[in-house]
Amino acid sequence: MLTDRIIGAFTFRKEVYAEVEKDTSFPTTAWLLVTVVALLNQLGSKAPHPGVEELPEALSALPFAGGGVGDWLGASVVGTVFAVIGFAVGAFIANWVARTVFDADVSFNELVRTLGLAYVWQVVGLLGVLRVISPTLSCLAAPRGVAAAVLGVIASFVAMREALDLDSVQTIATVILSWVASAFIHLVVGGIVLSVLGFGAFALSRIFG
Repeated sequence: MLTDRIIGAFTFRKEVYAEVEKDTSFPTTAWLLVTVVALLNQLGSKAPHPGVEELPEALSALPFAGGGVGDWLGASVVGTVFAVIGFAVGAFIANWVARTVFDADVSFNELVRTLGLAYVWQVVGLLGVLRVISPTLSCLAAPRGVAAAVLGVIASFVAMREALDLDSVQTIATVILSWVASAFIHLVVGGIVLSVLGFGAFALSRIFG
């Protein structure tokens, strides 16, 4: 069942999204999908960026080579946490915008179910691991990653339209307004976090300096 739904997400079958929208048992699976896919994506995006002369060192970072895998995995786990939080915030904002602006009959869990399924497209980010093996393969993976990102946006649009039960124009407006709101929140929160970290570093330097 889950395999069929994932295939449906990759083939833009809107009836699959309509199905999971009504499946009240799917939220747990949706969150699990988002978490696993986000981790795979982060493993790809956080992989080393070797030049030809750096290839031996890069290969030593592979799990089976006993190299600096700790930093790679640590950064990937942290990135995964932020990615899942970002997904949750995005779904919450989209739900609020759709209900407030267009009076959509939708719940947060319905968006989580549909957008969580569409999130499977992010798994293509795992191709970034190819750069560890060869810079040439990294170049081959880059255009595929861009294409996958575009197709992922399309899948998210189909998922959101099915969940919101709005027309295409209203759905696009919801996506744009949600993106603007999310970007603003990320900017504000990111500024606060950086300020706190900067103040903490200054305080520590004064204490131990």
